[in-house]
Amino acid sequence: MATTAKTLIAGVLSAIALMSAPVSALDLTHVAFIQTAEKNSSIPVGHLEFCKSRPAECRSNPSPIAAMPLDAQRWEQLVAVNSHYNQTVVPVEDRDLYQLDEFWTYPNGYGDCEDFALAKRRDLIEAGWNPSTLMIAVVREPNGNGHAVLMARTDRGDMVLDNQEGSIKLWSDTPYTFLKRQSQTHSGHWVDMIDARTIVVASNG
Repeated sequence: MATTAKTLIAGVLSAIALMSAPVSALDLTHVAFIQTAEKNSSIPVGHLEFCKSRPAECRSNPSPIAAMPLDAQRWEQLVAVNSHYNQTVVPVEDRDLYQLDEFWTYPNGYGDCEDFALAKRRDLIEAGWNPSTLMIAVVREPNGNGHAVLMARTDRGDMVLDNQEGSIKLWSDTPYTFLKRQSQTHSGHWVDMIDARTIVVASNG
């Protein structure tokens, strides 16, 4: 493993160890976990089309869990998968790659933000993560642009795997406004997220 990755793991694990209680006392109302609306929201058009072509990946989760226990091994999996795709996939917008405004698929060496998220989710599920704890989320960047990231719900909080950011952060430590994400009980359903933070954007003025 690269020295940078080892340093990142050591530093973040130290912070994580102090951040939250163990799974036995899991409090999903803690600020480390983003809250969601009770009713389903609209599904992004790109994901709807993705589900039509891959229905097996957009179905009810048979054994959902509240959160994935985050130990050193699981953290290394997050870091390794996030780093792999961020370093090997060239970010290209859908309109340039597929001549479509929105097209969700797995990257073929190139991909838009949602393609990164799909690939990371797939690899983590293959590594043993419960699908109910891995959710693609739609967010708004500080400049108003739409963006997609992968959220991993762990017993230490909702971690964000982002193709625009090398380090993995808690959702509340990112500059994004969180809009909606996949449901934990059904990967083909979406729910609105309740982001009540006041985000301050630095100005060069």
